[in-house]
Amino acid sequence: MAKDFATMEDSNRSSNRSIHEVSDPARRIVLGAGTAASLAPWAALLSGCAGPAAPGGGPKLGFKGVAAGSADAVVVPEGYTATPLLPWGDPVGLAAGLPTFRFDASNSAAEQALQMGMHHDGLHYYPLDGSRRGLLVVNHEYADHGLLYPDGMLSWTAEKVAKSQAAHGVSVTEIEFVQGRWKARRPSPYARRITATTPFALGGPAAAHALMKTAADPEGRLVLGTFANCAAGMTPWGTYLAGEENFQDYFSTADQPTAHERRYGLRRRSWYRWHEHDPRFDTVRHPNEPNRFGWIVEIDPYDPASVPVKRTALGRGAHEGAWVTLTRAGRAVVYSGEDAAFEYIYKFVSRDPMRAAGPGAARANAELLDHGTLYVARFDADGRGRWLPLVHGQGPLTSERGFADPGEVMVKARQASDALGATRMDRPEWLAIDAATLRVYCALTNNSARGQAGAPGVDAANPRAGNTMGHIIRWREAGDFDGESFAWEHFVLAGDPANARPEARGNVRGDLFACPDGLAIDTRGVLWIDTDMGPKAMHRGEFARLGNNAMLACDPASGAIRRFLVGPVNCEIAGAAWTPDGCTMFVDIQHPGEPPGARSDPAEPRRWSNWPDFRPDGRPRSAIVVIRKDDGGPIGT
Repeated sequence: MAKDFATMEDSNRSSNRSIHEVSDPARRIVLGAGTAASLAPWAALLSGCAGPAAPGGGPKLGFKGVAAGSADAVVVPEGYTATPLLPWGDPVGLAAGLPTFRFDASNSAAEQALQMGMHHDGLHYYPLDGSRRGLLVVNHEYADHGLLYPDGMLSWTAEKVAKSQAAHGVSVTEIEFVQGRWKARRPSPYARRITATTPFALGGPAAAHALMKTAADPEGRLVLGTFANCAAGMTPWGTYLAGEENFQDYFSTADQPTAHERRYGLRRRSWYRWHEHDPRFDTVRHPNEPNRFGWIVEIDPYDPASVPVKRTALGRGAHEGAWVTLTRAGRAVVYSGEDAAFEYIYKFVSRDPMRAAGPGAARANAELLDHGTLYVARFDADGRGRWLPLVHGQGPLTSERGFADPGEVMVKARQASDALGATRMDRPEWLAIDAATLRVYCALTNNSARGQAGAPGVDAANPRAGNTMGHIIRWREAGDFDGESFAWEHFVLAGDPANARPEARGNVRGDLFACPDGLAIDTRGVLWIDTDMGPKAMHRGEFARLGNNAMLACDPASGAIRRFLVGPVNCEIAGAAWTPDGCTMFVDIQHPGEPPGARSDPAEPRRWSNWPDFRPDGRPRSAIVVIRKDDGGPIGT
């Protein structure tokens, strides 16, 4: 069903003209793996972008692909084994004898705060002893209250709010490879749970800003908690970056939200109802509290006593995540996108170079992401693009236009991007950086509202109306990662060529997929793609032949795509991380059994899935899967 753009809760309603309104429609580009003739002036930039060849010239995708399927299981290629690890409710290892998961969901809020949270998303592996022992850091994006409590949301209480808050955030767990399998080490001095009540410092231009001050924090420097944590990035100095994505769902506003609240999707009805027992989530009483969320947060997993920091120089929005690389001069460059319809892609370039990596690197670079320049992307119809600086006093970003100072520009990064005329994208989610080629990939999951009633139409970068299938865009920076221009192309348009609607057919070379979400590039240059089709769409209509959500591997040089993993019923595939030797891959299985409706039915928790435990009294649990090749070799070869 077509959506009415005017009723969408979290989307860009700025008056920016789309690319097709300001360019010659005849020059619009719709690319597959090739390059349109109109990119000729930038051919030199694009010609050097092919991924590195596999050793010996052999194929990068050295496995037999798996078929699309609908089983309530994790399916991997022949010669591989996938084993669940650290599902929701397992103790993280803060101490010995911690509470185990109760399958009737009767664990208390205090117990949940010592256990893995719900709905695993982004993750990374941090070595302690190379590829045999390390830390797994995992985001917990949201909570399904139909699974979290025995009776769902009946008899809503302060204890239930506390348990929901404890089920969010980030987990740090020590794992080790013993007798041919990975297991958690408990207790561990590194184990940590970060939740919606953990203290966070504020860094960067919005720290101590008037818009960040509250009655509980009159200095505007200390925030309680993080939540809606989606994708994750690993910094070269050994820290972890997590995005705060759909933070707007946690706040309740007045009957008529302010213009600033509306621009970030806040509304009178709070999805989580935390405000009923935690007044800081009521914006009538605490109007600045939402400004303290929507940031990229930085965590040092090696130091459990360290205070995590919200990096306000990276801008505020529904951040999917953040991904870091370095320029030749050592400056940090951080890419991020907002997973919301018609929102933007950003790049931050640090003022200073990174100090030496190794022991103490996190402390040595503790303020690296607090000083620099934030840019937003404009994709032009001729295949070129520009990074537009969000700098106070430049162009429209002045006090007269509602941006009093640099801190306000960061708090209102969406409004600043509107004013600069950035390109409104189809839900930019994960990005992946190929440092060897200066190429960056971004997954645009879908946007069924594009071209619908009152919504923006198609443009060069987002070429499909009613975009249900999504696409992956890529660009190559001019000169270095801190360049202010780039050359871009569509890497692949997802979809099934059998679909009746042309906009849903796609141009995939190999195994079909839809709704790309997670992206990662391994050390061999293979691009890994996670999918996130919604449960209402899977196995129906345009999605009929695509099966459950999956992970696919792509050779960027040829564009060939092969399905590597199929997940359980109604799950989302999230993230990919490897041990340094490439012989173990960690992937998150998020929300197996997600219902087509709003929340799981507490009376029927196993209606859609019973993965990974398959107990008669069980309930579906998000978990990490550990993937190993049976011969012990590198994944994907």
